[in-house]
Amino acid sequence: MDGPDVADPGALARAVAERLPPLGRPVVVVPADGFLRPASLRLEHGRTDPDARYTDWLDTGALAREVLDRVGPGGPGEYLPVLWDVARDRAARAGYRPMPPRGVLLVPGALLQGVGLALDVVVHLRVAPAARRRRFPPEQAWELPAFDRYDDEVDPAALADAVVLADRPEHPALVLQGRFG
Repeated sequence: MDGPDVADPGALARAVAERLPPLGRPVVVVPADGFLRPASLRLEHGRTDPDARYTDWLDTGALAREVLDRVGPGGPGEYLPVLWDVARDRAARAGYRPMPPRGVLLVPGALLQGVGLALDVVVHLRVAPAARRRRFPPEQAWELPAFDRYDDEVDPAALADAVVLADRPEHPALVLQGRFG
């Protein structure tokens, strides 16, 4: 579940996580922001560098190694729920947890596509550039060029299996694509 913070991909993941268990599919939610790099790496170019936000914040290797590969085919069927405690800027010291049989893994976060993650199905929460500019809090406005670059270089809406148009959170619109369309 890929989208900027203002689209709140975590809220969508939690909503899906509530609906699947009654259908016989247990759900595990592992937020991507639990796999951010340490501040010394993440903020090496300053606290407000949009290029660093785009390329240096998420530890995609750790997310793949500790979560996706471990629950995927040939993996041991367990995952690490969090790697890095961003607030304390230290290892989270979490242990591996078993993936439930027939479980669904949801990974909500920003800038997740085009970085080599083995994702089975991607739902992209699309917030158009003008809406992002209106909705981003002033203290996060420095991130806007990172999302513009993401749109230009990756085109996440074209890569996604489904797109939720999230310019207006009170009126989301689902667009199915690819194999689901």
